[in-house]
Amino acid sequence: MESRTTKQAKREFLRTVAIITVSDRGARGEREDASGQALHDLLTRHGFDVCYQAIVPDEAEVISQAIRECAVVKRVALVLTTGGTGVSPRDVTPEATRAVIQRLVPGMAEAMRAANLLKTPHAMLSRAVVGIRGATLVINLPGSPTGAVENLSVLLEALPHALDKIQGDMSDCARPAGG
Repeated sequence: MESRTTKQAKREFLRTVAIITVSDRGARGEREDASGQALHDLLTRHGFDVCYQAIVPDEAEVISQAIRECAVVKRVALVLTTGGTGVSPRDVTPEATRAVIQRLVPGMAEAMRAANLLKTPHAMLSRAVVGIRGATLVINLPGSPTGAVENLSVLLEALPHALDKIQGDMSDCARPAGG
């Protein structure tokens, strides 16, 4: 049986987040990281602990390394990337993410696209992916502050359950009959 301290530590871990902003101009210091800050604000309002933030250029290997470091070395429960999910030649975040994750969670990416397609036809241009690396959930978000917050907001209700399951929670997912 787990001690109360162990259970508390697990609960705290489930709320740890790293935010990686993917932006050439941001990495060069030519642009403020408005998306990273908007995500930080949203997550802290919902009880998450943003314990790491970084800005990296639109370079696949640099993005992959940043995600890998957060998942394997920093061991956060959730890694969010913001930027690089569109169709321009420099948008390589999905490819960088796929190089690192071990399993896809396509329903989460589909949910973001479906919800945001009701707001803008540009949502269909998103190539964002969601996946799992070890015990870490990795979510690609758009680079605009509004797009990043709107997309993450679609997933917020499901995140605690997803993070519990990724961490090995074996409890039954089914709702009780009549519930």
